[in-house]
Amino acid sequence: MARYVLDFEKPIFELQRKLDLLKKVSPLEKTDLTAEIEDLEHKIEKLKVRIYSHLSPWEKVQVSRHPDRPKTLDYINNIFTDFIEIHGDKLFRDDLSIIGGFGFLNDVKVMIVGHQKGKNAKENILYNFGSPHPEGIRKALRLMKLAEKFSLPVISFIDTAGAYPGIEAEERGQALAIASNLMEMSALKVPIIVSNIGEGGSGGALALGLGDKIFMLENSYYSVISPEGCASILLKSENGDSSKAKAEASTALKLTADELLERGLIDGIIREPLGGAHHNPSEVFVELKQALVSSLLELKKLSTNKLLEKRYNRYRKMGVFIES
Repeated sequence: MARYVLDFEKPIFELQRKLDLLKKVSPLEKTDLTAEIEDLEHKIEKLKVRIYSHLSPWEKVQVSRHPDRPKTLDYINNIFTDFIEIHGDKLFRDDLSIIGGFGFLNDVKVMIVGHQKGKNAKENILYNFGSPHPEGIRKALRLMKLAEKFSLPVISFIDTAGAYPGIEAEERGQALAIASNLMEMSALKVPIIVSNIGEGGSGGALALGLGDKIFMLENSYYSVISPEGCASILLKSENGDSSKAKAEASTALKLTADELLERGLIDGIIREPLGGAHHNPSEVFVELKQALVSSLLELKKLSTNKLLEKRYNRYRKMGVFIES
């Protein structure tokens, strides 16, 4: 049983608790409880399908933040081989919220870069909850420019609530670091494939998110602001704490993978096991690896000029507006 249960999952785990109790009692009692156990298992599976197949945008946001969800290092260790991490931005320090280095995708050498979150409180403090400082964003750019120098494709993983908003980050040029990444990535002369594996919050996500192919896991999200922030600012919900306001904001922001695919902002969705990627990570690793391999084969056929032209046109046609 998972160690962390979301509010909408509680009915499932209440039944699971009863099932676990029946299984413990059954060997100790002379009464055969097989029929009761099978009936309860059937009810749990039906309830899982009913709940997980119809998640609201806000519920998907909650799944994207689940602490048991696979992190960037999990994807690196299960999709790539011979990973060699590179540290630091050569200006200030090594920001552990961004991880990156060389690795192999099958037999193709690539540069990997992504946000890293922790799996417990201690790790989250170490990785700053996946929210990079300017030096982390500059480290990512250093690695991408290194990839360009050696003609290596870039594989990027997004999983952050946003860039670190503290005053020290502003003092060290947070906005400029993000803007520099966007400018440089737009003209990077190697293929860039982006995968959103969890949270895709604001500029912290964009700093690693400009690419030729963009994939999202089914229960990830991409948004200019968190639902809590939107609820607090636009819906006047104090601290964004109202569940109704957060749900309303999540719906209004159109932040889910399905909605972004419909609007042509991403290229594909990596489907997750029932309940989320943390219920069967191996399945997700296989699906995402297949998407990365096929995308890389497609992009490597393009000349540098054609690659940059397609990337330019991709972003030029994003968004809808009306001129009076």
